[in-house]
Amino acid sequence: MTKSGQRLAVSELAKLHVERLAAIEAASEPVYAIPSEYPAGYHVKPHSHSRAQFVYARAGVVMVSSVQGRWMVPPQHALWIPAGLVHMVDMLGDVTMLSAYVAPNALADPPTAIRVVALTDLARALIIEAVASPSGATSGRHDLVMALLLEEVLRLPDRPLGLPFPSDVRLAALCRGFIENPSARLVIDDWAERLAMSRRAFTRFFRKETGISLSTWRQQAAVFTALPRLAAGEAVTAVAIDLGYDSVAAFTTMFRRMLGAAPRAYFKAPPEQY
Repeated sequence: MTKSGQRLAVSELAKLHVERLAAIEAASEPVYAIPSEYPAGYHVKPHSHSRAQFVYARAGVVMVSSVQGRWMVPPQHALWIPAGLVHMVDMLGDVTMLSAYVAPNALADPPTAIRVVALTDLARALIIEAVASPSGATSGRHDLVMALLLEEVLRLPDRPLGLPFPSDVRLAALCRGFIENPSARLVIDDWAERLAMSRRAFTRFFRKETGISLSTWRQQAAVFTALPRLAAGEAVTAVAIDLGYDSVAAFTTMFRRMLGAAPRAYFKAPPEQY
């Protein structure tokens, strides 16, 4: 939150976060929706809540981490965090987020895994309206907004902005090293050799540990690295070269295949309608 338009100090934000967690646990309504603002670089320590959290990053880029991996939530996207999952949050740029905390019994079959989803215009309007309603509000319109929000959440399309991490220590070390220095020229045989495996055995092992192929994981890691830099206004050419792509066109093709839009168009926010 802000005071007189100014962002709160880090110590005040930490205190406010504790107060929010208490309010979330004390809430009785099926959906408890609140807004929050954080400065660039702010870190929310590991925590969990008994409610699932639907997070809309209205401005800035949010990175959520857990033992399962990392997930990035750029503008115009949202993240579903299952109830009880211990996670921490890092802000890449000044962040404005809107969160809807969903009670365990509010959905018959809630998602059990973290999901990054693209927002529809309807979902965006609903969470904005949900946050604007006073806490504890009870009216026919309020109840309809919350009920429709829950229906829409389940229909949102997934986006590949999660980066699963293997549990194997050796493979996890290779993955972390790649994130620190990503390259489009990653060769499967090199990683297989470092783990003393055949290419075929390594391929099966990597998929078993992460659920996806190394090629897909590498592309998701590249997107993971590129998004904060592009969000900060860096040139597409510079980002593509740093990631080891031979041309901007090759990087753009990968980016569009993963996220459905070219880098220059990706961060153009839709017209404000609400």
